[in-house]
Amino acid sequence: MNTPEDRIAALGLSLPAPTQLPPGLKLPFSFINIRGSRALISGHPKSAPDGKIAGPYGQVGTDLTTEQAYDEARQIGLSILANLKAEIGELSRVAGWVRAFGMVNSAPGYTEQHLAINGFSDLIIEVFGPEVGAHARSAIGTHGLPMGFAMEIEAEALLQA
Repeated sequence: MNTPEDRIAALGLSLPAPTQLPPGLKLPFSFINIRGSRALISGHPKSAPDGKIAGPYGQVGTDLTTEQAYDEARQIGLSILANLKAEIGELSRVAGWVRAFGMVNSAPGYTEQHLAINGFSDLIIEVFGPEVGAHARSAIGTHGLPMGFAMEIEAEALLQA
């Protein structure tokens, strides 16, 4: 069977370790919140291979180009998948992606947030296929995100029992 994990490997990609919070940082929420058949996915930054938070930091349109932001959004997607897999066991339990919401710390006048967040959407469709991976999505520009992140992505997926 061709699993999402198999497709990740076939793309030449790998999942980082689940996200590890920096010492002293306490969050009053979970990155992944399972409610029945729904996986509610809190806003994620990118994780380094060892799971440490790795940004990206700065403003898109100043510190990062749209192309760099697209690549970073793909990496955020891998971080989301790592945390989701840690919570549910196997990514093949995902029956469908419902929605994604991308927030982009944008330089004044920057209007390509949708192109940056396409990195996440494209990854999900490549890994899960067009039926399971199809999702609704919004992408907005902000003038700041927690910890100086350049981007943060949240999502929702439906799970099989």
